Amino acid sequence: MRLAEQFGKLQGVGKKTAMRMAFSVIELDADSAEEFANAIIEAKQKIHECPICGNLTDKEICSVCDDETRDRSLICVVEDVRAVISLEKVREFKGVYHVLGGVISPINGVTPDKIRFAELIARVGKEDIREVIVATNPTPDGEVTAMYVSKYLKPLGIKVTRLAYGIPVGSDLEYADEVTLGRALEGRQDV
Repeated sequence: MRLAEQFGKLQGVGKKTAMRMAFSVIELDADSAEEFANAIIEAKQKIHECPICGNLTDKEICSVCDDETRDRSLICVVEDVRAVISLEKVREFKGVYHVLGGVISPINGVTPDKIRFAELIARVGKEDIREVIVATNPTPDGEVTAMYVSKYLKPLGIKVTRLAYGIPVGSDLEYADEVTLGRALEGRQDV
């Protein structure tokens, strides 16, 4: 079934889940199905990366960058938007974010020029930054990325810290609970 094949293209969706999703859509009445399809089209047309941090938004800039109460001298560097969402649930972090859009992965051919690393360096050069928290996932590629960020930012006199290891190694930030993420932010360490 073509619809199930399309759902199967989504990240993390296996064949059985794709089939269940397809049947759920088929069972919708015509108006609900059209509303569902229109929501997908609208998301593709309106949602884009924030030009400042790389977060997703349907406005000119994202709600975090637009929030005047945020501490702009504190940047939390994350792999993707899902990490921003997870960290925002904790309600402990009062700084701003920088979404890399991936991690350095020599095995997979992902070099610093294929993520938003140059944008981070440019941003740090333009803004008055006192600390960068590297919140990449505790995976080998996340660690390589954290060390790379530290290597380039420390010589500029910027404090670079890493989330504490309250998050299990090999897991993703989006699956960590709020308490674990809160403790990881509180216990961050110099890189």
